[in-house]
Amino acid sequence: MKIPTTLKHKPVVVIENYEKVDGRQAYESDAKGLSLGLAQWNDRGKVDISAKVWRYTGEKWSRQSEELPMHRIIDMAILICKGKQHFMDAYRYPKLYNEENPVIDRVGLQGDAMTVEVCTDNPVIDEDIKLFYDILSRDDEMMAERLHTLSNLLLEMGYGRRKE
Repeated sequence: MKIPTTLKHKPVVVIENYEKVDGRQAYESDAKGLSLGLAQWNDRGKVDISAKVWRYTGEKWSRQSEELPMHRIIDMAILICKGKQHFMDAYRYPKLYNEENPVIDRVGLQGDAMTVEVCTDNPVIDEDIKLFYDILSRDDEMMAERLHTLSNLLLEMGYGRRKE
């Protein structure tokens, strides 16, 4: 199925078979494609690029398709990595996080920093964090494959250096 090119998001680079590799939903996913292109929110004289997940209901392209600026997707990748890094050692804490200091890390970007922390405002965080940890462990192989691929691509592009 081809990603539409007549809608507001204008695809430039696409993956049109994403439903075949969409994690646990592979071959059964409504996410049919991914694209990088011109953002749908562009105004005259102001053009941004974005990434979009294209969902198809079986009858029409879904309004649940998501479009994000590319920097936010990279920020999400940073969040995923920091979260995964935290859970590698979380067993040290009885509740899988430091209750006295739930901040996992601060990641400096553009003169400030993103604070990555456990959401202690969640009234059932103790239950949810255990469930999250179990699912993260269950999906470790699938995540590791993608993270290794991303790491290798970043190295090929000159971002980082190989460990010797």
